[in-house]
Amino acid sequence: MDMKKLMKSVLPVLIVGAFMLTSCSNQNNARLEVSLTDSPGDYEEVNIDIQDVQINSGTGNSGWMSLNVEKGVYDIRQLTNGIDTLLGSIELPSGKISQIRLVLGTNNSIKVDGVEHDINTPSAQQSGLKLNLHADLIEGITYKILLDFDAARSIVKQGNGSYSLKPVIRAIEEATSGAIKGSVTPIEAAPAVYAIVGTDTVGTALTDSTGKFLLRGLPADTYLVTLVPATGFITKDKPNISVTVGNVTDLGLIEF
Repeated sequence: MDMKKLMKSVLPVLIVGAFMLTSCSNQNNARLEVSLTDSPGDYEEVNIDIQDVQINSGTGNSGWMSLNVEKGVYDIRQLTNGIDTLLGSIELPSGKISQIRLVLGTNNSIKVDGVEHDINTPSAQQSGLKLNLHADLIEGITYKILLDFDAARSIVKQGNGSYSLKPVIRAIEEATSGAIKGSVTPIEAAPAVYAIVGTDTVGTALTDSTGKFLLRGLPADTYLVTLVPATGFITKDKPNISVTVGNVTDLGLIEF
Protein backbone atom coordinates (compact mmCIF):
# COMPACT_ATOMS: atom_id res chain seq x y z
CA MET A 1 0.00 0.00 0.00
CA ASP A 2 1.18 3.51 -0.78
CA MET A 3 2.72 5.07 2.36
CA LYS A 4 0.73 8.32 2.11
CA LYS A 5 -2.56 6.44 1.68
CA LEU A 6 -1.62 4.26 4.65
CA MET A 7 -0.85 7.31 6.80
CA LYS A 8 -4.19 8.89 5.92
CA SER A 9 -6.10 5.69 6.66
CA VAL A 10 -4.63 5.32 10.14
CA LEU A 11 -4.30 9.05 10.90
CA PRO A 12 -7.17 9.27 13.46
CA VAL A 13 -5.71 6.39 15.49
CA LEU A 14 -2.15 7.73 15.28
CA ILE A 15 -3.20 11.23 16.29
CA VAL A 16 -4.87 9.84 19.42
CA GLY A 17 -1.72 7.86 20.19
CA ALA A 18 0.52 10.84 19.54
CA PHE A 19 -1.63 13.04 21.76
CA MET A 20 -1.32 10.51 24.56
CA LEU A 21 2.47 10.40 24.12
CA THR A 22 2.96 14.15 24.01
CA SER A 23 0.53 14.78 26.87
CA CYS A 24 2.54 12.40 29.06
CA SER A 25 5.96 13.67 27.95
CA ASN A 26 7.19 17.23 28.06
CA GLN A 27 9.06 18.08 24.86
CA ASN A 28 11.74 19.82 26.94
CA ASN A 29 12.49 16.63 28.89
CA ALA A 30 15.24 14.05 28.53
CA ARG A 31 14.74 10.44 29.58
CA LEU A 32 17.11 8.82 32.07
CA GLU A 33 17.38 5.05 32.62
CA VAL A 34 19.43 3.61 35.49
CA SER A 35 20.80 0.08 35.30
CA LEU A 36 22.94 -2.09 37.57
CA THR A 37 25.95 -4.24 36.67
CA ASP A 38 28.83 -5.89 38.56
CA SER A 39 32.59 -6.06 38.38
CA PRO A 40 33.22 -9.71 39.43
CA GLY A 41 34.21 -10.75 42.95
CA ASP A 42 35.19 -14.14 44.36
CA TYR A 43 31.75 -15.01 45.76
CA GLU A 44 28.99 -17.40 44.70
CA GLU A 45 26.31 -14.77 45.36
CA VAL A 46 26.32 -11.08 46.27
CA ASN A 47 22.77 -10.09 47.20
CA ILE A 48 22.17 -6.34 47.44
CA ASP A 49 18.91 -4.90 48.80
CA ILE A 50 18.02 -1.87 46.65
CA GLN A 51 15.18 0.32 47.92
CA ASP A 52 15.49 3.51 45.89
CA VAL A 53 17.53 5.39 43.31
CA GLN A 54 17.43 9.19 43.36
CA ILE A 55 18.75 11.80 40.93
CA ASN A 56 19.86 15.29 41.94
CA SER A 57 19.34 17.83 39.19
CA GLY A 58 19.97 20.83 41.42
CA THR A 59 21.98 21.73 44.49
CA GLY A 60 21.59 20.55 48.06
CA ASN A 61 18.66 18.27 48.95
CA SER A 62 15.99 20.28 47.11
CA GLY A 63 16.83 18.75 43.73
CA TRP A 64 16.46 15.04 44.66
CA MET A 65 13.90 13.04 42.67
CA SER A 66 13.15 9.33 43.06
CA LEU A 67 12.96 6.90 40.19
CA ASN A 68 10.17 4.37 40.17
CA VAL A 69 12.57 1.51 40.93
CA GLU A 70 11.83 -2.18 41.16
CA LYS A 71 12.64 -2.62 44.86
CA GLY A 72 14.17 -5.86 45.99
CA VAL A 73 17.27 -8.00 46.41
CA TYR A 74 19.55 -8.28 43.38
CA ASP A 75 22.23 -10.95 43.05
CA ILE A 76 24.79 -8.80 41.28
CA ARG A 77 27.00 -11.81 40.53
CA GLN A 78 24.46 -12.54 37.78
CA LEU A 79 25.20 -9.14 36.23
CA THR A 80 28.73 -9.61 34.91
CA ASN A 81 30.37 -9.75 31.47
CA GLY A 82 28.24 -7.03 29.90
CA ILE A 83 24.94 -8.07 31.50
CA ASP A 84 22.93 -5.41 33.35
CA THR A 85 19.39 -4.96 34.65
CA LEU A 86 17.15 -1.87 34.53
CA LEU A 87 16.40 -0.47 37.99
CA GLY A 88 14.13 2.38 36.92
CA SER A 89 13.68 5.40 34.68
CA ILE A 90 12.59 9.03 34.93
CA GLU A 91 11.97 12.04 32.70
CA LEU A 92 13.90 15.18 33.65
CA PRO A 93 14.08 18.70 32.29
CA SER A 94 17.06 19.15 29.99
CA GLY A 95 20.13 20.52 31.75
CA LYS A 96 22.71 19.36 34.26
CA ILE A 97 22.49 16.52 36.75
CA SER A 98 25.02 16.48 39.55
CA GLN A 99 24.57 13.38 41.73
CA ILE A 100 22.86 10.02 42.00
CA ARG A 101 21.94 8.41 45.32
CA LEU A 102 21.52 4.69 45.90
CA VAL A 103 19.36 3.80 48.92
CA LEU A 104 19.99 0.33 50.37
CA GLY A 105 17.92 -1.85 52.68
CA THR A 106 19.21 -4.22 55.35
CA ASN A 107 18.64 -7.54 53.57
CA ASN A 108 22.15 -7.87 52.11
CA SER A 109 24.11 -11.12 52.01
CA ILE A 110 26.83 -13.11 50.27
CA LYS A 111 27.34 -16.82 49.69
CA VAL A 112 30.81 -18.35 50.18
CA ASP A 113 31.49 -22.09 49.82
CA GLY A 114 27.76 -22.76 49.85
CA VAL A 115 27.18 -20.84 53.10
CA GLU A 116 25.18 -17.60 53.16
CA HIS A 117 26.45 -14.74 55.35
CA ASP A 118 24.63 -11.53 56.25
CA ILE A 119 26.43 -8.32 55.34
CA ASN A 120 26.47 -5.53 57.91
CA THR A 121 25.13 -2.39 56.23
CA PRO A 122 25.86 0.92 58.03
CA SER A 123 22.82 3.14 58.55
CA ALA A 124 24.46 5.92 56.53
CA GLN A 125 24.30 3.72 53.44
CA GLN A 126 20.63 2.97 54.11
CA SER A 127 19.91 6.71 54.02
CA GLY A 128 21.62 6.95 50.64
CA LEU A 129 25.03 6.44 49.09
CA LYS A 130 25.85 9.53 46.99
CA LEU A 131 27.77 9.28 43.75
CA ASN A 132 28.95 12.30 41.80
CA LEU A 133 27.62 12.42 38.25
CA HIS A 134 28.18 15.56 36.20
CA ALA A 135 26.25 15.21 32.95
CA ASP A 136 24.38 17.48 30.56
CA LEU A 137 21.01 16.18 29.38
CA ILE A 138 19.69 17.28 25.98
CA GLU A 139 15.95 17.41 25.35
CA GLY A 140 14.55 14.42 23.50
CA ILE A 141 17.59 12.21 24.14
CA THR A 142 17.49 8.99 26.17
CA TYR A 143 20.45 8.45 28.50
CA LYS A 144 21.58 5.37 30.39
CA ILE A 145 23.39 5.51 33.72
CA LEU A 146 25.15 2.26 34.53
CA LEU A 147 25.93 1.64 38.21
CA ASP A 148 28.99 -0.59 38.13
CA PHE A 149 29.11 -2.30 41.55
CA ASP A 150 32.63 -3.58 42.33
CA ALA A 151 31.85 -6.64 44.46
CA ALA A 152 35.47 -7.54 45.15
CA ARG A 153 36.23 -4.15 46.72
CA SER A 154 32.81 -3.59 48.29
CA ILE A 155 32.69 -6.64 50.59
CA VAL A 156 35.04 -6.43 53.58
CA LYS A 157 35.73 -9.45 55.82
CA GLN A 158 36.15 -8.49 59.45
CA GLY A 159 38.57 -10.06 61.95
CA ASN A 160 35.72 -11.94 63.67
CA GLY A 161 34.70 -13.61 60.38
CA SER A 162 31.72 -11.35 59.69
CA TYR A 163 31.29 -9.25 56.54
CA SER A 164 30.48 -5.58 56.04
CA LEU A 165 29.40 -3.59 53.00
CA LYS A 166 31.43 -0.58 51.89
CA PRO A 167 30.12 -0.05 48.36
CA VAL A 168 32.57 0.89 45.61
CA ILE A 169 30.41 1.95 42.68
CA ARG A 170 31.25 3.70 39.44
CA ALA A 171 28.48 5.65 37.68
CA ILE A 172 28.84 5.54 33.89
CA GLU A 173 26.62 7.81 31.76
CA GLU A 174 25.99 7.44 28.04
CA ALA A 175 23.43 8.58 25.50
CA THR A 176 21.49 5.76 23.84
CA SER A 177 19.32 7.61 21.30
CA GLY A 178 18.95 10.68 19.13
CA ALA A 179 16.04 12.95 18.21
CA ILE A 180 14.55 15.09 15.44
CA LYS A 181 13.07 18.53 16.00
CA GLY A 182 11.61 21.30 13.90
CA SER A 183 8.77 23.82 13.61
CA VAL A 184 5.98 24.52 11.14
CA THR A 185 4.22 27.54 9.71
CA PRO A 186 1.43 28.40 9.71
CA ILE A 187 0.70 27.00 13.16
CA GLU A 188 -2.85 26.14 12.02
CA ALA A 189 -1.43 23.32 9.87
CA ALA A 190 -0.86 21.45 13.17
CA PRO A 191 0.57 18.30 11.58
CA ALA A 192 1.10 14.92 13.13
CA VAL A 193 4.78 14.06 12.54
CA TYR A 194 6.12 10.56 11.93
CA ALA A 195 9.67 9.17 11.80
CA ILE A 196 9.62 6.18 9.42
CA VAL A 197 12.21 3.55 8.51
CA GLY A 198 11.02 1.38 5.63
CA THR A 199 7.43 0.54 6.55
CA ASP A 200 8.00 0.94 10.30
CA THR A 201 6.82 4.07 12.12
CA VAL A 202 9.46 4.47 14.84
CA GLY A 203 8.45 7.81 16.38
CA THR A 204 5.35 10.02 16.51
CA ALA A 205 4.81 13.59 17.68
CA LEU A 206 2.37 16.48 17.42
CA THR A 207 3.25 20.15 17.06
CA ASP A 208 2.70 22.26 20.16
CA SER A 209 0.93 25.62 20.46
CA THR A 210 3.96 27.41 18.97
CA GLY A 211 4.30 25.05 16.00
CA LYS A 212 7.31 23.13 17.35
CA PHE A 213 7.70 19.34 17.38
CA LEU A 214 10.19 16.86 18.80
CA LEU A 215 10.53 13.20 17.82
CA ARG A 216 12.19 11.69 20.88
CA GLY A 217 14.25 8.60 21.68
CA LEU A 218 15.09 7.57 18.09
CA PRO A 219 17.73 4.90 17.36
CA ALA A 220 20.55 5.94 15.06
CA ASP A 221 19.29 5.50 11.49
CA THR A 222 18.14 7.35 8.38
CA TYR A 223 14.47 8.37 8.49
CA LEU A 224 11.66 9.55 6.28
CA VAL A 225 9.91 12.28 8.27
CA THR A 226 6.28 12.63 7.16
CA LEU A 227 4.14 15.55 8.32
CA VAL A 228 0.38 14.96 7.95
CA PRO A 229 -1.40 18.30 8.51
CA ALA A 230 -4.95 19.39 9.20
CA THR A 231 -7.52 19.44 6.40
CA GLY A 232 -6.73 22.06 3.76
CA PHE A 233 -2.95 21.55 3.87
CA ILE A 234 -0.79 19.14 1.86
CA THR A 235 1.26 16.33 3.45
CA LYS A 236 5.02 16.94 3.38
CA ASP A 237 7.84 14.40 3.31
CA LYS A 238 11.42 15.00 4.47
CA PRO A 239 13.48 12.02 3.26
CA ASN A 240 16.97 10.87 4.24
CA ILE A 241 17.02 12.50 7.68
CA SER A 242 20.04 11.18 9.58
CA VAL A 243 19.87 10.61 13.33
CA THR A 244 22.97 9.91 15.44
CA VAL A 245 23.21 8.92 19.10
CA GLY A 246 23.35 11.86 21.52
CA ASN A 247 22.38 14.48 18.94
CA VAL A 248 19.20 16.30 17.90
CA THR A 249 18.74 16.74 14.14
CA ASP A 250 17.08 20.11 13.47
CA LEU A 251 14.81 20.31 10.41
CA GLY A 252 14.33 24.04 10.92
CA LEU A 253 11.14 25.80 9.79
CA ILE A 254 8.84 23.79 7.50
CA GLU A 255 6.29 25.77 5.52
CA PHE A 256 2.86 24.47 4.48
